[in-house]
Amino acid sequence: MEREWNLDERTDGKLYGADDLVKVGCQDCKGCSACCHDMRQSIVLDPYDIWMLTGGLDMTFEELLVNALELNVVDGLILPNLKMQENTGACCFLNEKERCNIHTYRPGICRLFPLGRLYEENTFQYFLQVHECRAKNRTKVRIRRWLDIPAYQQYEAFITDWHYWLKQYQLQIKQGILQGECLRELNIQILNTFFLTPYDKEQDFYPQYMQRIKDFKISNG
Repeated sequence: MEREWNLDERTDGKLYGADDLVKVGCQDCKGCSACCHDMRQSIVLDPYDIWMLTGGLDMTFEELLVNALELNVVDGLILPNLKMQENTGACCFLNEKERCNIHTYRPGICRLFPLGRLYEENTFQYFLQVHECRAKNRTKVRIRRWLDIPAYQQYEAFITDWHYWLKQYQLQIKQGILQGECLRELNIQILNTFFLTPYDKEQDFYPQYMQRIKDFKISNG
């Protein structure tokens, strides 16, 4: 999702790598769940998130769409996001104690908070959003540990690849090259290829993803 931010106003003015220490530690939130409320459509999910959620919950993508996920347009492309509860604005995975029911396999954006990513020159760096988390006296944590994702280098390569793979189409949409029936077909194929078609939860995610990227094509483009 493209955002035009003034990083000097919203960050500490620094960019970080995965092995850098950053003040994100919040003592396990101590019951705070402010970042899990009123997020609207901003928790956009990628294929790795879906592999984790469908495997962790033993549910299909279609089943998750009933109550937990929804589809929305992100810079011209239809992608899934976590659904917020209509009456409270809270994430549908928060329990009655305001704790996350899917913490072990929570989406990447949830793991990242309050960090963000700045993409440049076919890679990215992290930045710290200094006004987003309500926790006081945060402690320094290494970013790699904060994200708590196995095989981190593979994950980072995937995140980069997925971002720029989508970006090529989003740029064509912005330029008016992709539109009409061709755009509709593209969206259908992205949803079918990377989200609706089940992943083998017993197999490593990354080879499955790379095979789908390799085989991807749309009939009108």
